[in-house]
Amino acid sequence: METMHIEIEQYDRVCILHCKGRFVAGPEIEYMQIKLDEIQRLACTQVLADFQDVSCIGSMGVTFIVGAYNSVMRRPGGRFVLAGVNPLVKHVLDLTRLSTLIPLAGDLASGLAVLRAEAPVGPLALSSN
Repeated sequence: METMHIEIEQYDRVCILHCKGRFVAGPEIEYMQIKLDEIQRLACTQVLADFQDVSCIGSMGVTFIVGAYNSVMRRPGGRFVLAGVNPLVKHVLDLTRLSTLIPLAGDLASGLAVLRAEAPVGPLALSSN
Protein backbone atom coordinates (compact mmCIF):
# COMPACT_ATOMS: atom_id res chain seq x y z
CA MET A 1 0.00 0.00 0.00
CA GLU A 2 1.28 3.45 -0.94
CA THR A 3 1.65 5.72 2.06
CA MET A 4 0.79 9.39 1.94
CA HIS A 5 3.68 11.77 1.27
CA ILE A 6 3.52 15.57 1.07
CA GLU A 7 6.54 17.66 0.08
CA ILE A 8 6.17 21.43 0.40
CA GLU A 9 8.17 23.85 -1.76
CA GLN A 10 7.92 27.56 -0.99
CA TYR A 11 8.75 30.43 -3.34
CA ASP A 12 7.99 33.64 -1.45
CA ARG A 13 4.22 33.53 -0.82
CA VAL A 14 3.61 30.65 -3.25
CA CYS A 15 3.64 27.07 -1.98
CA ILE A 16 3.58 23.97 -4.12
CA LEU A 17 2.40 20.83 -2.36
CA HIS A 18 3.74 17.73 -4.11
CA CYS A 19 1.39 15.00 -2.92
CA LYS A 20 1.88 11.26 -3.46
CA GLY A 21 0.21 8.02 -2.47
CA ARG A 22 -3.17 7.17 -1.06
CA PHE A 23 -4.93 9.90 0.91
CA VAL A 24 -7.22 7.58 2.86
CA ALA A 25 -8.01 7.06 6.55
CA GLY A 26 -5.21 5.39 8.44
CA PRO A 27 -2.19 5.95 10.63
CA GLU A 28 -1.00 8.97 8.60
CA ILE A 29 -3.61 11.29 10.16
CA GLU A 30 -0.99 12.79 12.50
CA TYR A 31 1.40 13.27 9.56
CA MET A 32 -1.37 15.03 7.62
CA GLN A 33 -2.07 17.38 10.54
CA ILE A 34 1.64 18.23 10.83
CA LYS A 35 1.68 19.13 7.13
CA LEU A 36 -1.48 21.25 7.45
CA ASP A 37 0.13 23.08 10.41
CA GLU A 38 3.27 23.64 8.30
CA ILE A 39 1.20 25.13 5.45
CA GLN A 40 -0.44 27.47 7.98
CA ARG A 41 2.96 28.50 9.45
CA LEU A 42 4.44 29.24 6.02
CA ALA A 43 1.70 31.86 5.50
CA CYS A 44 1.44 31.17 1.78
CA THR A 45 -1.24 33.19 0.00
CA GLN A 46 -1.10 31.03 -3.13
CA VAL A 47 -1.06 27.24 -2.98
CA LEU A 48 -0.87 24.74 -5.80
CA ALA A 49 -1.58 21.17 -4.68
CA ASP A 50 0.02 18.81 -7.19
CA PHE A 51 -2.04 15.59 -7.07
CA GLN A 52 -0.63 13.87 -10.17
CA ASP A 53 0.91 11.12 -7.99
CA VAL A 54 -2.12 10.66 -5.69
CA SER A 55 -3.78 7.37 -6.57
CA CYS A 56 -6.98 7.83 -4.54
CA ILE A 57 -8.54 9.88 -1.76
CA GLY A 58 -11.04 9.14 0.95
CA SER A 59 -12.36 11.19 3.84
CA MET A 60 -8.82 11.98 5.02
CA GLY A 61 -7.89 13.29 1.58
CA VAL A 62 -10.98 15.48 1.53
CA THR A 63 -10.07 16.71 5.04
CA PHE A 64 -6.56 17.59 3.84
CA ILE A 65 -7.81 19.47 0.76
CA VAL A 66 -10.43 21.40 2.76
CA GLY A 67 -7.94 22.20 5.54
CA ALA A 68 -5.31 23.48 3.12
CA TYR A 69 -7.93 25.40 1.13
CA ASN A 70 -9.34 27.08 4.25
CA SER A 71 -5.93 28.08 5.62
CA VAL A 72 -5.04 29.76 2.32
CA MET A 73 -8.39 31.35 1.48
CA ARG A 74 -8.60 33.06 4.89
CA ARG A 75 -5.61 35.19 3.92
CA PRO A 76 -6.05 38.37 1.85
CA GLY A 77 -5.47 37.47 -1.80
CA GLY A 78 -5.57 33.75 -1.01
CA ARG A 79 -5.70 31.39 -3.98
CA PHE A 80 -5.76 27.59 -4.06
CA VAL A 81 -5.57 25.32 -7.11
CA LEU A 82 -5.55 21.52 -7.42
CA ALA A 83 -3.54 20.14 -10.33
CA GLY A 84 -3.24 16.77 -12.00
CA VAL A 85 -6.12 14.92 -10.37
CA ASN A 86 -6.86 11.49 -11.82
CA PRO A 87 -10.42 10.31 -12.64
CA LEU A 88 -10.87 8.54 -9.26
CA VAL A 89 -9.87 11.66 -7.32
CA LYS A 90 -12.00 13.85 -9.62
CA HIS A 91 -14.99 11.59 -8.91
CA VAL A 92 -14.59 12.16 -5.15
CA LEU A 93 -14.22 15.91 -5.71
CA ASP A 94 -17.42 15.87 -7.80
CA LEU A 95 -19.33 13.83 -5.18
CA THR A 96 -18.32 16.25 -2.43
CA ARG A 97 -18.89 19.23 -4.77
CA LEU A 98 -15.37 20.49 -4.01
CA SER A 99 -14.81 20.60 -7.77
CA THR A 100 -17.36 23.44 -7.92
CA LEU A 101 -15.41 25.43 -5.34
CA ILE A 102 -11.74 24.70 -6.01
CA PRO A 103 -10.17 25.45 -9.39
CA LEU A 104 -8.78 22.31 -11.06
CA ALA A 105 -5.89 22.37 -13.50
CA GLY A 106 -4.78 19.57 -15.78
CA ASP A 107 -1.14 19.79 -14.79
CA LEU A 108 1.43 21.76 -12.79
CA ALA A 109 2.11 24.33 -15.53
CA SER A 110 -1.56 25.20 -16.05
CA GLY A 111 -2.07 25.31 -12.27
CA LEU A 112 0.74 27.84 -11.92
CA ALA A 113 -0.85 29.88 -14.73
CA VAL A 114 -4.13 29.97 -12.78
CA LEU A 115 -2.29 31.14 -9.64
CA ARG A 116 -0.53 33.89 -11.60
CA ALA A 117 -3.76 35.17 -13.16
CA GLU A 118 -4.65 38.64 -11.93
CA ALA A 119 -8.42 38.24 -11.88
CA PRO A 120 -10.19 36.51 -9.00
CA VAL A 121 -10.67 32.83 -9.78
CA GLY A 122 -14.04 31.18 -9.47
CA PRO A 123 -14.93 27.57 -10.16
CA LEU A 124 -13.28 26.43 -13.37
CA ALA A 125 -11.69 23.40 -14.88
CA LEU A 126 -8.62 23.63 -17.08
CA SER A 127 -7.54 20.68 -19.11
CA SER A 128 -4.22 19.90 -20.73
CA ASN A 129 -5.97 17.58 -23.23
